Amino acid sequence: MNLAEITMFAVRLLAGAGVFLVGVHLLTANIEQLATERIKSLFQRTADKRLVNVGIGAAATALIQSSGVTTVLIVGFVNVGVVNLYQAAAMIMGANIGTTITAQIAALSAFPFTTYIQLLIFAGIMMDMACKSDSLKRSGMILAGLGLIFSGLGMMSDAMKANRDAIQSVFETVTNPFLLFLAGIVLTALVQSSSATTSVIIAMSVAGLTVGTGGNEVLYLILGTNIGSCVTALMSSATAGTNAKRAGLIHLLFNTFGSGIFLVLLICWPGFMANTFQRWFPSVATQIAMFHTFFNLACTVLFLPFCGLFVKVSQLLIPEREPRRVSTYLDERILSSPSLAISHLEKELVLLADAAMDAFRAAYRSFQARDKSQIAPTQKKIDEANATAQGIINYLIRLSAQSRISEEQSISKLYNDVGDVMRIGEIADNFTKYTVRTLAQNLQFTKTGCSELDEMVAQVEELYALTKEYLVTKDSALLNRVDQAEDRVDGLRRQFIDNHIRRLNLGECKPECSGVFINMVSNLERLGDHLTYIAGTGNSPLAAPQN
Repeated sequence: MNLAEITMFAVRLLAGAGVFLVGVHLLTANIEQLATERIKSLFQRTADKRLVNVGIGAAATALIQSSGVTTVLIVGFVNVGVVNLYQAAAMIMGANIGTTITAQIAALSAFPFTTYIQLLIFAGIMMDMACKSDSLKRSGMILAGLGLIFSGLGMMSDAMKANRDAIQSVFETVTNPFLLFLAGIVLTALVQSSSATTSVIIAMSVAGLTVGTGGNEVLYLILGTNIGSCVTALMSSATAGTNAKRAGLIHLLFNTFGSGIFLVLLICWPGFMANTFQRWFPSVATQIAMFHTFFNLACTVLFLPFCGLFVKVSQLLIPEREPRRVSTYLDERILSSPSLAISHLEKELVLLADAAMDAFRAAYRSFQARDKSQIAPTQKKIDEANATAQGIINYLIRLSAQSRISEEQSISKLYNDVGDVMRIGEIADNFTKYTVRTLAQNLQFTKTGCSELDEMVAQVEELYALTKEYLVTKDSALLNRVDQAEDRVDGLRRQFIDNHIRRLNLGECKPECSGVFINMVSNLERLGDHLTYIAGTGNSPLAAPQN
């Protein structure tokens, strides 16, 4: 091959690889968007049963068509505490099985009928242009992505067929198992997709090219791709918590041990390919794809009983060196799956509401005890809740940029809910001001007035318990009880203000106490309003509470 031929070959090969990768991206991204509800449902079924978690990992990867995306999600779930390391280990094994689907699809390119599948590119683009439905548009992009995958594979195969003799003479000289193994690792690490590397190898086989003598050599490349695929999860866990780093390490350990065992097996059994897959399947592309599936299934069966050992090794290699942070469900890794991110935001909202109510309780205890020293710690709780709320808002802003029309209502509701929780923090801040005013002016409240405040706070606590239960369970039967509890809070406000005025007329209360008492019961009513807005039984005006 002269320089011009080498240049043309490289251009055609890279162009085919580009088309293939675009197709994989379209397929993965759009399936992920359409399947997020199913993925969400899958991960909500996590259990201590290892086979169940293997199935979850395999099914999620088969849906998304990318083990990299699945392992990043798993790392994210471990990072926020939704999935423990034992569950994650089994899910990662399942993800390795699910990722072999892409290679099976690529193996179909060996059959002539797949030429017609490239028409899906046109059909998919027409669907995207003509349809208004978001789901139909995404379905069109899935079809176009599938067509581009076969088109890219065809372009790469054609480029290699045109220069088969020259390329074959190079590949025949590469027989060193360790060199081929390393090449598989490096190539996959560069493209961050074992499916992509395996598909390129399959395209080579379709072009009639063989690595080395045509025996086990191509399998060494496949084994290397499994280790190279760990790069995505390792990069994702690099900036995460200790357990997330351990999840990334478990992925690496599992793939490394599995590849190492099979590497020794293939070196010791030079005729493995000839005696097994070459006998069972006529097409070389199918032989490679089936080995890829067999390898991952065999490793899962072999290592599944040792999930606990993988976890212990990861804990030994990555000890707990950082302070445990407050549990949070926000994670950048799941922003690409809006439905999952919304589910996590709803859980984060409960944590935020707990923090805001904790600040309110501290503020009220300070008032009850007439203890000014508790005001600073209370203010710190309020500031922490506000910082958490701002973090949620920033997360929502990033999520909004990637969400679909169908998810906008949920995101808008979360914006409003965060605003309502922040108002609870403002009410807590008001109560600290009432404490300061009470102490500065030496205000004295009657026992009756204090017991009325206690009664109203207890009713607000009951309302919050119902609201929180609804947020966690989504049981619509609770909404009527939320409304009833809020009505009782409203009734208590009216009743206690009337009682206070009556005590003033009888000379039992001092007039200077009125401003604090009436504002406190009004703020408690406002707190009840915001809790019902969060539960969704009212339309939050997000009005600032009275001072």
